[in-house]
Amino acid sequence: MALISQTRRLRRTPFSEGVEAAGVSAYTVYNRMLLPTVFKSVEEDYHHLKSAVQIWDVACERQVELRGPDAARLMQMLTPRDLRGMLPGRCYYIPIVDETGGMLNDPVCLKLAEDRWWISIADSDLLLWVKGIANGYRLDVLVDEPDVSPLGVQGPKADDLMARVFGDAVRDVRFFRFGMFDFQGRSMAVARSGYSKQGGFEIYVDGTEMGMPLWNALMEAGKDLDVRAGCPNGIERIESGLLSYGNDMTDDNTPHECGLGKFCDTQTAIGCIGRDALLRVAKEGPVQQIRAIDIAGPKVPGCNRVWPLMAGDKQVGQVTSAAWSPDFNTNVAIGMVRMTHWDDGTALRVETPEGPRDVTVREAFWA
Repeated sequence: MALISQTRRLRRTPFSEGVEAAGVSAYTVYNRMLLPTVFKSVEEDYHHLKSAVQIWDVACERQVELRGPDAARLMQMLTPRDLRGMLPGRCYYIPIVDETGGMLNDPVCLKLAEDRWWISIADSDLLLWVKGIANGYRLDVLVDEPDVSPLGVQGPKADDLMARVFGDAVRDVRFFRFGMFDFQGRSMAVARSGYSKQGGFEIYVDGTEMGMPLWNALMEAGKDLDVRAGCPNGIERIESGLLSYGNDMTDDNTPHECGLGKFCDTQTAIGCIGRDALLRVAKEGPVQQIRAIDIAGPKVPGCNRVWPLMAGDKQVGQVTSAAWSPDFNTNVAIGMVRMTHWDDGTALRVETPEGPRDVTVREAFWA
């Protein structure tokens, strides 16, 4: 297997030293940064995530900061989710769309103050889009990427570990809220959020120099909790229906196709750039949509390209993510399916690299 040559264009993270010491065995590239994908094995990492606690280097979730008098106006221009009732200290999962209603990103946004916001982005050049909007509309706002790197603490023992480092008050942080907590004299935003359904936190580490001191403090404090380095797990995220931008959806898809219509307040999100296009989509309804899919048979290979979903000799969709689930004893998958075949229980066929498999469309995800 060929290796990727490292250059300054492929950035290490504030936690790379700890990741390497923990025995990372695979990476991907995400926002031009290294993102760990495997430590022991995908299945072993999966079982550990569900039973203990892991520290995730997710510094690749870069922040786009909006700061200035027009910050709130710009934030609303980017998303069809109505942000008017959002208070400082809240996190919102938001679709960000272009003028056609196509998905540009599905980040979490944090409101630090009326005139200061962070957008914690998935893998895309969103910073350039936001700068373009701000300058094109001559808004009084500064848009940049601050030196802030998220560190995830995920798993059922996450609360106990976090309390040992940040104090028991961290247990009171509610889901999709954040508070400011001190670590070695530096105030950091700590949110109850993360890219798993196992519970946990994301620490927005302020300053590259604070990365390894915090990593080491968490590792030391969690020894008796069986803390390990981990990463977003492909099996667990598919079971949970957590979408991957660039894999399960792209800018060719609207939020409604991605099952994110509940985050679109198109009637009231005045100012959103894609609002008119999404009003038409909301009225007519999507012609395809994300669905959970059971794939019959033994373990499927990793899904690193789309697999056609077939009804007879007609393609009616595609599988975009797939993995064997030890807990549910089936191949779990995410796919985009035409409305004519997306009903719960519909039987189809998927063309995998190892040949055709029978599949069943599900209305709900497993976890």
